[in-house]
Amino acid sequence: MLEKTYDPASVEDRIYAAWQGADCFAAGAGAKPGAESFSIVIPPPNVTGSLHIGHALNNTIQDVLVRFERMRGKDVLWQPGTDHAGIATQMVVERRLMETQQPSRREMGREKFLEKVWEWKAESGGTILNQLKRLGASCDWSRERFTMDEGLSRAVLKVFVQLHKEGLIYRDKRLVNWDPHFETAISDLEVENIEVDGHMWHFKYPLAGGETYTYVEKDEDGNIVFEEERDYISIATTRPETMLGDGAVAVHPDDERYAPIVGKFCEIPVGPKEHRRLIPIITDEYPDPDFGSGAVKITGAHDFNDYEVARRGGIPMYSLMDTKGAMRADGAPYAQQAEIARRIAEGKQDFDTKSVAEINIVPDEYRGLDRYEARKRVVADIDAEGLLIEIENKKIMQPFGDRSKVVIEPFLTDQWFVNAYELAKPALASVREGRTNFVPKNWENTYFAWLENIQPWCVSRQLWWGHQIPAWYGPDGRFFVEESEEAARAAAKTHYGEDVALERDPDVLDTWFSSALWPFSTMGWPDETPEVSRYYPTSVLVTGFDIIFFWVARMMMMGLHFMKEEPFSTVYVHALVRDEKGQKMSKSKGNVIDPLELVDGYGADATRFTLAAMAAQGRDIKLSMSRVEGYRNFVTKLWNAARFLEMNECVRVEGYDPKTVSTSLNRWIVGETAKAVADVTRSIGDYKFNEAANHAYDFVWGTFCDWFVELAKPVFSGADETAKTETRATAAWALDQILKVLHPFMPFVTEELWSETGKTGPAREGFLMLSEWPALEGLSFPEAEAELNWLVAVISSIRSVRTEMNVPAGAKVPLVVIGADETTRACIAAHEAAIQRLGRVETIALADAVPSSSAQFVVGEAVWALPLADLIDIGAERQRLGKEAGKLDGEIAGLEKKLGNAQFLAKAPEQVVEEQKARLAEAKARRARIAEALERLS
Repeated sequence: MLEKTYDPASVEDRIYAAWQGADCFAAGAGAKPGAESFSIVIPPPNVTGSLHIGHALNNTIQDVLVRFERMRGKDVLWQPGTDHAGIATQMVVERRLMETQQPSRREMGREKFLEKVWEWKAESGGTILNQLKRLGASCDWSRERFTMDEGLSRAVLKVFVQLHKEGLIYRDKRLVNWDPHFETAISDLEVENIEVDGHMWHFKYPLAGGETYTYVEKDEDGNIVFEEERDYISIATTRPETMLGDGAVAVHPDDERYAPIVGKFCEIPVGPKEHRRLIPIITDEYPDPDFGSGAVKITGAHDFNDYEVARRGGIPMYSLMDTKGAMRADGAPYAQQAEIARRIAEGKQDFDTKSVAEINIVPDEYRGLDRYEARKRVVADIDAEGLLIEIENKKIMQPFGDRSKVVIEPFLTDQWFVNAYELAKPALASVREGRTNFVPKNWENTYFAWLENIQPWCVSRQLWWGHQIPAWYGPDGRFFVEESEEAARAAAKTHYGEDVALERDPDVLDTWFSSALWPFSTMGWPDETPEVSRYYPTSVLVTGFDIIFFWVARMMMMGLHFMKEEPFSTVYVHALVRDEKGQKMSKSKGNVIDPLELVDGYGADATRFTLAAMAAQGRDIKLSMSRVEGYRNFVTKLWNAARFLEMNECVRVEGYDPKTVSTSLNRWIVGETAKAVADVTRSIGDYKFNEAANHAYDFVWGTFCDWFVELAKPVFSGADETAKTETRATAAWALDQILKVLHPFMPFVTEELWSETGKTGPAREGFLMLSEWPALEGLSFPEAEAELNWLVAVISSIRSVRTEMNVPAGAKVPLVVIGADETTRACIAAHEAAIQRLGRVETIALADAVPSSSAQFVVGEAVWALPLADLIDIGAERQRLGKEAGKLDGEIAGLEKKLGNAQFLAKAPEQVVEEQKARLAEAKARRARIAEALERLS
């Protein structure tokens, strides 16, 4: 006998262990002979990570697909693993060393430090994967991979060396995001742009030789509105310390204000007066004439936009800072370096980016200062000369390292780069030509925008934890890129003609480099394994929109280059999970929802079903506890329905054939079950997980529990043994189909019920998760469906009228039917008892006219009337409804006015606007129901 209540805590661990013990998750488990393959690679979570709500959504969707296709008999592989998360892991271990008062990373050296990292990984690196198991993830855990394991490391070496030999990986000096805390380059994804209170400093850059010009401002009609004689050009900056590295001042070519001084020189107003640097005033399309003064300083080594201008214009790029964000203290004295810079500016000395970057043009008095201390000194010194125009307080966007929380510095440095432009070409073609499709399709535009404007991919990081770059340097700086030191030594000997000492590049590769190989490296490549030939390309990738460029695009590039085939045919991009008000979750807001707390409180099934039921394509999920609680009630409803059937001896019958049922009730539920299965199957296949979950929910709760079970109760307690036997068998059959279609969403409760209901009737063949997905084509009984749907409509309408008219719940009402044809009369006769019981109807009578003081509704050709004069005060009810209608009219008018206000729409937060729209829709729906109720009383 089923327990009275379902307790997830006592079931989930036991069932998961049973699945694992029986190898249910293994690749190919349950597959039919000759089955086609279906494979998914898990987006590898950081080895340092723990489960957050985004992971829960992502992996729930993957598990729904995997369990669904496994039950459809496909040869399924869900490949798990974790990412070594270079910077995050190094940070965790360094913090641990500090907390345990052990020597620091630099004190113990690289080799010992890496031993500590591997120790940490062995102890706590599998946390997030164990948390995924609690969610019910059915990955093939026997195949778990790690981006730093031996096989994947071998794949990384092969890819790097081959791309280098093909000219697609090279070393260059370029501008990168630099984290001064970790002293490494980082990716754009590791940069958080945050609005902060800042300043815009406006300075005068004096014209060389005391020259002057007439500065003129005009209005739109060309009339002069301001005019003065100037011996300077006005520059604004949020980072005064970078002025020391200016290479030019740029103005727009159409900006008439500065036409007289284009091609002339101006002076950087800082540093020793006798060695002030002069820089040219040039034109470029980048400056916006309508923003600020319209003139911008070009500091190519410290700003990404300036970098592009400098490259276009051949402007020197001077590096000002060291790896810790302090002003450089190396090199020759300032006077000597400034002279070289002067010659370059005057065109008297050739230069290249690499040589110029080595020149230290930081004035001696600023050398070694922290960048922010240097900023104060620069501003103070310029102000002392009277060249500070104003300091403007304003909000600015500032880049912070997501791990270090320090301000990121654009930094000109030698790094290894991938020629992403070339690799992106086939990746673009694959999506354009439909070999890989995005769902929702609009994300293709994001993919195209990124790849069409792609820059070289910086793949080197100045860390110790990661794949060390396989490049060895000879005594003259020449490098040899090979898969092993032995091969590098051999190449060096060929080049130098003798054995020489080599030093390996200390840098490691960007974590995304190894992740880009994930779809094929996890299957054993570069070896020609059976898994590669069987499961590559994978079937679908489930991912978040934020890593379309950083991961999806790069997997496309690498898969096409090395496997000559796209790594997946479909990319499903899921939405962001927000709080119930539509706000992004963050620790600072205190609105973070921990999925493990949901699992503890409501069970894994309710948590999963909530996420799936809300995962509409292209719409963010607004997650509230009430929704999770509601789906926990759904789990309970399913359990109680199974328990009710058990108590009424609804046992599966050997040889039961749903096509042969005879009663209208059983024919109807068989047809409705077939429709529900078809709806769920189609929706999962279309990646419409919310529709699939809601189809299942509506059928199970509404059709099966609320209608079939209620209509079957008299049969179970009646005297017709033939009908009773058939209904019991049909109910047991329908419950089996329900457990199957719900299993991908709610694996634990369905597997438990499958096991419990399998203790009677024919023996079960193994686990539900390896059972066959229902194929119920041809199960349609139109006459029975019409009859029972008519009955449901009649009872639903009676209940609706009772609710709208405030009829006391315990009161029985008379029902009068006007204009009923023979078919309707026959249906009334067949279902009179059900209408009376479920609609709380006292009597059913046929008549030619509607009785007075009746509420009416129409089903079929007949008008149905409920005379209510003896049960409610009709006049008072009309008054109540009219008053509510008036109140709603006022609310609707107010909301429409607010939503019609352009200022409100422009200024109000998005979630507030959406909330007002939802209130308006709800008010209008309620107003329509009130109007309908009033019409019934007229």
